[in-house]
Amino acid sequence: MLTGKQKRHLRALAHHLQPVFQVGKGGMNENLVRHVEEAIEKRELLKISVLNNSVEDPKEVGEWLAEEAEAELVQVIGKTIVLYKESKDYKTIVLPKNS
Repeated sequence: MLTGKQKRHLRALAHHLQPVFQVGKGGMNENLVRHVEEAIEKRELLKISVLNNSVEDPKEVGEWLAEEAEAELVQVIGKTIVLYKESKDYKTIVLPKNS
């Protein structure tokens, strides 16, 4: 579980990222989860956008993806979701210590 300080740090890092995936009419499915799992292992921090033509609620999509991909939901703002998962092989992000 991420602390508020860690989430702030991750939001700052994610600010300049472009969304890697888009959730559209197809909505939430296992194929999306598989791609997110592969990408988040290499990147650790991932931005996903929910398109206007999607009937899904971005908050629900974010919570579902975080649970399915075993990642942390950092933020849902508007139609943009930010996920974080510490990488086993490609660790680059150092989180602030809990204090």
